[in-house]
Amino acid sequence: MNDATIIRRSLSARKLSTVFTSLSVAVAVALMLVLLMMRESGRAAFERGSGNMHMLLSGDSDPLTGILNSVYLAAPPRRALEHAKVEELAAKPFWAFFIPTQIGDSYRGLPVFATTGDFFSRFQPGENEQWSFKAGRAFEKNFEVVLGSRAAQETGLKIGDKIALTHGMPQPRSGGNEDKGDQPAPHVHDEYKFEVVGILEPTGGAHDRAIITSITSAWILHAHDRREKAEHDHDHADHDHDHEHAQETMTTEADLTDADKKVTGIYARVVSRPGSNASALIPVVFEQMRSDKSITVAQPAQEINKLFAIVGSVDQILIAMAAVVAASSGISILLALYNSMEQRRRQIAVLRVLGASAGRIFRLVLAESLVLGAIGAAAGVAIAWIGLRIVASEMKARLGLVIEPAISWQLALGVVSGALLLAGVAGLLPAIVAYRTSVAKNLRPLG
Repeated sequence: MNDATIIRRSLSARKLSTVFTSLSVAVAVALMLVLLMMRESGRAAFERGSGNMHMLLSGDSDPLTGILNSVYLAAPPRRALEHAKVEELAAKPFWAFFIPTQIGDSYRGLPVFATTGDFFSRFQPGENEQWSFKAGRAFEKNFEVVLGSRAAQETGLKIGDKIALTHGMPQPRSGGNEDKGDQPAPHVHDEYKFEVVGILEPTGGAHDRAIITSITSAWILHAHDRREKAEHDHDHADHDHDHEHAQETMTTEADLTDADKKVTGIYARVVSRPGSNASALIPVVFEQMRSDKSITVAQPAQEINKLFAIVGSVDQILIAMAAVVAASSGISILLALYNSMEQRRRQIAVLRVLGASAGRIFRLVLAESLVLGAIGAAAGVAIAWIGLRIVASEMKARLGLVIEPAISWQLALGVVSGALLLAGVAGLLPAIVAYRTSVAKNLRPLG
């Protein structure tokens, strides 16, 4: 009988113990992989999302909130910048680009990102990367939309389709079971139909899940709502019930007032040398912008570092907990094998009589420990892959951050190797006990 058959029959004889011991290893491996991969993937996604801008100008309460809202499209900002302030800022001579944006509407739960044509021609989604179209083109006039790759995938829209946008963005899901029956139905801007003219290639950033349109189109939608409300209020104030309502007229760009031209965030880049992302002007401009208390200025890289500094300590705690779980799984292997030695001493003695050396017995028990670790590690990788997809889905729903769930083979190899090493160490004591098992003592007649 070869060693593999002996190990397989030994594990089969203790199925419950084998399952639970392997499961403890699987949980430890999965937890460690999910934590490490989400930390790396999350940081990469955050870094990619800010593209080649140097700073974000907004009306948000603090810089980090501004970055999460206007760059990662987590929620609509509570305060917009007035048109006069935007014009004043745009007139500064040190901008390489100055791209106004507005978020606040949605389509099937996906954020609508309103901006100008400079977004496609000047803003880069990644370092030295340009926007690439899977189909179609950028918008060229009002009421045209471009779909991010994820938005196209989730909606199933194609070039030429027409859609109506919804006022407001869905709030991030919470864990409560609050009654939502009293909430008003979302208002659909069905007076205006937007035509899909382009679909973008994936970038790995938050804009992959956006519906991108011209900022003037967004202004017109909300100006139309303003005019409708004014007409409605006027009708209610008129007590002549024979008053005939004027036929509704569509709002155009000519009807816009300065109050309609709200901007929720500005992607800005300071003039720098061609091919260089650094500029001596950046700190000077940053301090000048910060002195204006009517706006909030944020440097994406700085805010990302702050965010990961905040969560870094939590990461360390979670990784330490995963290490404790891994250690406990090693102890489980040790106890499972050690406790089985009492029932297996006679089997070991029989193997010795049949010609198995003490060294072979040692190797069999050690190999059995490694097999338990390998089964658990393989199951852990599978659980981690599922767990990554769940966590990525929650990150998208709660923060609007698109993270591509993937397990790095280098990291997986390192964690699996660590699990096997731990299993091997855990199997040493039972293997030594098996090695030292007395043949004569354990072959005495039972009873």
